This record gives sequence, structure tokens and C-alpha cells, in this order.
Amino acid sequence: MAGPLHGRRGALLLLTSVELVVFLDVSIVNVALPAIGAALGMTVVGLAWVGTAYQVTFGGFQLGAGRATDVLGRRRLFQAGLVVFTAGSLLAGMAAWPWLLLTARALQGVGAAILVPAELSLLTVMFTEPAAYRRAFGWWSAMGAVGAAGGVVLGGLIVELLNWPRIFLINVPIGIAGLMAGGRLLPGDDTRSPAAARSRLDLPGIVTGTGALLLLVYVVTVAAEGRLDAFAALLGGLGLLLAIGFVVVERRSVDPLLPFRFFRVPDVTGATMASVIVGAAHVPAFVFLALYFQKVQGYTALESGLAVLPIAIGNLLVSRLAVPRALARLGPRMVLTLGMGFMALGLALLSRMPVDADLVTDYLPGALLFAVGLPAVFVGSTLPAVKAVAEHETGVVSGLVNTAQRIGAGLGVAVLAALAEQRTNASSGPEAVSLNEGYRLTFLAAAAIALAGLMVGLWLVRRGRNAVAPADGAAAETGPETSSSASEHVS
Repeated sequence: MAGPLHGRRGALLLLTSVELVVFLDVSIVNVALPAIGAALGMTVVGLAWVGTAYQVTFGGFQLGAGRATDVLGRRRLFQAGLVVFTAGSLLAGMAAWPWLLLTARALQGVGAAILVPAELSLLTVMFTEPAAYRRAFGWWSAMGAVGAAGGVVLGGLIVELLNWPRIFLINVPIGIAGLMAGGRLLPGDDTRSPAAARSRLDLPGIVTGTGALLLLVYVVTVAAEGRLDAFAALLGGLGLLLAIGFVVVERRSVDPLLPFRFFRVPDVTGATMASVIVGAAHVPAFVFLALYFQKVQGYTALESGLAVLPIAIGNLLVSRLAVPRALARLGPRMVLTLGMGFMALGLALLSRMPVDADLVTDYLPGALLFAVGLPAVFVGSTLPAVKAVAEHETGVVSGLVNTAQRIGAGLGVAVLAALAEQRTNASSGPEAVSLNEGYRLTFLAAAAIALAGLMVGLWLVRRGRNAVAPADGAAAETGPETSSSASEHVS
């Protein structure tokens, strides 16, 4: 008997594999930084930019890339993003100078920013039947979650067994295979003249919006690294001015980059808020887990990565076995709400880890609850938004949601790092004890952030129930798998 993904498994494998690689590259470099610094003679600040260059362009270009996806074509932008990402990976693996590595990492980020909205838009239009899109988005959330958790593990293995350039070069055959398979597996784009496409791109909106996002994401990222100075503050002010200019441009545009009417749709507004919270809660958790294992427990970088491996395995199992069933029975809004609850409980348990923690009794319960929640919040904070707008607008909405998550991640790390440092400095105990007090506070604060996400989820659930019987006579939702009613869709 044919399953819900019959005939499209190859396309799903392609899209989710690329998603895995994109999110692996957020964290895979962390364990390789000492080797990179020794090989290229990079300073500590320069090494920090190996991660920052990727994050800034990844967050800054997504909104414009999402609009281009809707206008120029999903498959075309997916292939373009894969070309840019693969070229950046090849360049990074061959880099012999620091400036070239940082340029390559920024290029990787641009490619990732183009890929993610195109992936989500392709998934939305290819898997339209309820059972099919539940499974497809379950796998997509699994790859994002596994990538977020597994980068340190894979990076440690590659550096220890091979060498640091391989963490970038491993992307090249994947990118080439994806380009070869994409033309056969992915649906073709509508043909439209280049002039007609350019007229719909809203270039003033792309310039002001992308410029504002690049500068603001940069400032948030350097603040998270504790390097906020007068120059960064000046760039932040320029980013705010560009953001104001973006609002003015968009209000006057006939075909705006980001139609503000989206924010009148509860699913789009709620998903955007939830995405900020998802980034602010889960990214700092991985950062401080690595610090806890290395600085408090005395683990090596590779041992620290292996300690996080149960979370990656849990993410994969939950995404494969539980998320599609939960989406079918409860709907994406409730999946988001429950996921936030599991995350909050798991993070709260991690905040109780002592200096001499036992991995089985003190770490695993919280880690596994966190692993249950993470794929649920990934899919729950994305599906409502992309299903609440018209098909030709899924790219820009997915870009909005993912940009929100990147901004939330930077803010979360910046704020929680400041809390950890303050608590550690106020402690008079031994170094390990003082550090542990700071890390415990960050997990507790991340749990509080996840609780705020639970409140957003409950608000979406309530709004969804109110929309089941719209007053204008539109057809009601036929089940929890329908993300929003006809009355909520943006025309």
C-alpha cells in the first residue's frame, strides 16, 4: 500500500538533507576553532567571527531571499542557494588566510539564507495532503533539531579523525548531489519574464530591509559574544534608521517585500513571536551545556559533544515517531504548546545539575525532555504561519519566521551570558562552583523563556478554536491538521 509520501520520498530526502547540513554548519565549527586558529594564526576575536560571519548573513538575507523565492521560483532559488552554499563551503575548506575563511563563511550564510525559505516553500506546495505534510514537516523539524544538537559531535569526530578543512569540504559532494537531483525531483517553476519578475521584487524594500537586518543581527551577535563597543552601537543606530526607512517604503509600495497585513493573521504573528522564543531558549541551552561539561565537568570538546548526543538521538526519534501523530491528532498549535512545555520542564531540570552531576540521574531526564520539546517547537512555530498565507507568499513568510529565530538566538545568548557572568562573579566559592551557579541560572532563565512560548502557544490554540466556526459562513476547519480557516488566510 502506498504511503502518504509515495513518489516524493526522494524530494523529501533532498530537502531535509540540505536542512540538516545548513543547521550543522551553525555549530560544527565550534570544536574546530583551536585547530583553525593554530593553522591560520587567528586571534580570539578573529575565531569568534568564524561563527559570527555565518550567523549574520544567515539571519540578514532571509527576508529578501523569501520574497525572491515567491517571485523568481522555488526550485530556481533552492538551486541558487545550494550553489552559493557549496561554493562557500569549498572556499572555506581551501582557505589559507583568515580573511578568505571569513569571506567564505559569510558566503555560506548567504546560501543558507536563500535555501531555508525555498525549502519550506517547496515542502508546502509539494506535500498538500494532511498526512503527507505532517510527515514531511516532521522530518524537516527532525533535521533542524538534529543539526542544532549534532554539530559539535560531528565536528569533533571530523577534527579528531581527519582535519579541520573537512568540516567544510564534506558539504561539497552533498551540494553537488543536491544540484544534480534537484532538477529531477523538485517541481518546476512558473515561467515569467525577467522584467515582470524584477517589477515584483520590491528592490527598495529588499535594500532597506536586508540592510537593517544585517546590521541589527550583527549587533545582537557581537553583543552575545561580549564585544559590544561604540562602533557596534553606531551600526545598531544605522540599522534602526534603515528599519524605519523600510517601514516607510513598505507602506508606499504597491507590491511590498513584507506586507504588513500578515501581522493581522494570528497564526503569522504568533508563529513569529514563537520563533523568537524558540531561538532565545534552545540556542543558549546548547552553548551552556557545552560550557558546563568542559569547564565544570572537565570534559574534552569531543566528550562534551558526545554528552549532547542523546539529545540529537531523541530529536530524531520524536520527530519520526511522535510529531506526525501529534500533528494529526492535536494540530500544529497544540504541538507548539506542548513542545514549549516539555522544553521548559527539561531546562528547569537542567538548572538543578550540581557540580558533580551524574549523567544518568542528574542530566538525562532534563536532556530527554528537552529533546522531546525541540522538534515539536521547530515544526509548531513554522507550520501555522506557512499554512496561513497564500501559496505564492510562503517564501517570504518562512523567511520572516526563520529570521525571527536567528534574532531570538542572538538576544538569548547575549542576555543569558550576561546573567551567567553576573551570578558567577557574585559567587565566592571555588571556580567550578561559581561557574556552575552561573550556568544553572541560564538554564532556569531559558526555562522561563520557554514558558513564555507556552503562553503564545495557548493563545494560538484559543484563536484557532474561535476560528473553527467563522461568522462569515466560510468552511470550518475539518480537523486539527488544517492550520487555519479560510477566513484567516491572507489573500
